Amino acid sequence: MDCMKLGARIFKTGIAIVLALFVSYLLDLPSPVFAGIAAIFAIQPTIYRSYLTVVEQMQANFIGAVIGISFVLLFGNHFLIVGLAAIVTISVILKLRLEKTIGLSLVTVIVIMEVQNEQFIQFASIRFFTIMIGVLSAFIVNLIFLPPKYETKLFMQINQVTEDTLKWIRLSLRNGTEYHLLKKDISKLRERLIKIDNLYLLYKEERGTLKRNITAKKRKIVLYRKMITAARRSFDILRRMNQFENEIHHLESGNQKSMQDHLDYLMSYHEHLLLRFIGKVKPAADSEEHFELSLNREEFLTLFTEKLKSAPAEEVNKSIHILHVLSSILEYGESLEHLDHLISSYSRYHQDEDEPPEVDEVD
Repeated sequence: MDCMKLGARIFKTGIAIVLALFVSYLLDLPSPVFAGIAAIFAIQPTIYRSYLTVVEQMQANFIGAVIGISFVLLFGNHFLIVGLAAIVTISVILKLRLEKTIGLSLVTVIVIMEVQNEQFIQFASIRFFTIMIGVLSAFIVNLIFLPPKYETKLFMQINQVTEDTLKWIRLSLRNGTEYHLLKKDISKLRERLIKIDNLYLLYKEERGTLKRNITAKKRKIVLYRKMITAARRSFDILRRMNQFENEIHHLESGNQKSMQDHLDYLMSYHEHLLLRFIGKVKPAADSEEHFELSLNREEFLTLFTEKLKSAPAEEVNKSIHILHVLSSILEYGESLEHLDHLISSYSRYHQDEDEPPEVDEVD
């Protein structure tokens, strides 16, 4: 059923095409289909990107129109001339660093060079205007209809990838994983983190267009960036645990227990922070007190560095591998502490200015 769900961008594309065609028919323009085609090129996922797109495509459309008209007046509209005009158009667009608008500029060139007659300038102007209607229709739709809830999507994806990562770490600590299955899932988690980065950019762009409570919005952007960093730190631990699985399993039982206890604490801490951010748990006066039973970081570090010093020569390489895992764990802890500080600061100063993401609305 998931594959049958229609997203906001699908609806916006359809609405933009309808609006472009409707306006073209209303103005009794010939070939209104070109307005619909232009609307498809111009639709964007955010208002900010839509604004940039309409500016760039207006430039590209103008460039395409000028080149198309010039080539027809100078050389005619033979199909070889059309191809040459397309090459020139692409070169100019690339020179101006408007690569994303190449498609629309070429459409403009071709539709303008389609006919050569005594009313050619008037014909070209109408085609240019028709395409601009499509671009502006897409911008209006992006501005008005179906604003995307990027914050909700972003938090849910961060939360889900964190849950899956921590689940694998817990299983790995207790020797409950299959190496090849985990390695396959690590690749999927890496891809999901890349998608989260892309979604974060969309959320950042959308937030950047808002004027109300701008300070709170900027702080929230930083907070989500740190959430993503914490998720990546947990992923690094999982990746290195999988890479050095044999070395970890051959640790002394006391060292294994210390690593397991420390990671269990950090993972519980991570889960608590995410729940606290969306108001699912009562905010503690001091998060450090809430997790006061954790293994001291200095003790944890000393435990493994002493082991490295006392390791026989043939075991040094294995101990160094363990230090890679240890480094990831320490970075994870520092990232969580920073995230805790940001959440506390945000809650203290902006609690009444912005609502947490509506997580219940997302599947």
